[in-house]
Amino acid sequence: MKQPNSQPASELMLRETASQTAGPYVHIGLALAAAGNPTRDEEIWNEMAKPEAEGEHIEVVGTVIDGNGDLVRDAFLEAWQADAHGEYQREYDLKKPFNSFGRTATTFDHGSEWSLKTLKPGPVVHASGQPMAPHINLTLFARGINIHLQTRLYFEDEAEANAQCPVLSRIESPARRQTLIARREEADGKVRYRFDIRLQGEGETVFFDF
Repeated sequence: MKQPNSQPASELMLRETASQTAGPYVHIGLALAAAGNPTRDEEIWNEMAKPEAEGEHIEVVGTVIDGNGDLVRDAFLEAWQADAHGEYQREYDLKKPFNSFGRTATTFDHGSEWSLKTLKPGPVVHASGQPMAPHINLTLFARGINIHLQTRLYFEDEAEANAQCPVLSRIESPARRQTLIARREEADGKVRYRFDIRLQGEGETVFFDF
C-alpha cells in the first residue's frame, strides 16, 4: 500500500475544475439570454432602476478588450452601487424601484457591448470619513480568468469629486486614473456613459485587490 505522499508530484497536481474558470458556466447559470437559454420569470439582470426610481436615470455601456486588442464576447459583469442618496440598498427585491446590484454580459451580437440601466449614484463616505466620488463597483468574469477582477467606474462629469476621492487619488499615475473614467455621451436624448475595460496591454484598466 502506497503512502499518500509517495506518488510523483506531477500525479498529485489537481486539474482545473469548472468552478475555477468562467468558461460558459457563468452564462449558463446567470446570463441565460446571453447563453441562448430561456430566461426565468424573475431574473437579476441589467435593469437596476425602474422608471419610478428617484434620481438621474442613466445608461452605462461598454466592451471588454483583451491583451491582443480583440473583443471578449463572453464576459460577465456584476455591478454594485449606491442609490442617488449615496446609500446601498442591501436587500434585493425585484419589486423595488431600485436595486444596488445588477448583472450584465457581453454577447456575440450588437457589437459585443454590455449595458446597465441604472441611476447616477450619490457619493459614499469612505472609512476615512471623506466622501468618495460617485462610482459603480464592477466585478468581471471571463474565459481565462480564474480569479474574478474588480474595478470601479467613475464619471467624467464629476471632475471635482474625482480629484478629491480618497480611493481614486491613490492611483499615482494620471494616465492610469483615466482608465477608470466613463465618458459621457448622449443617445436618443438620454444620458449615457461609455466604459471600455481593457484586460491587458496598453491602456490596461486599473483593477483593485479588495
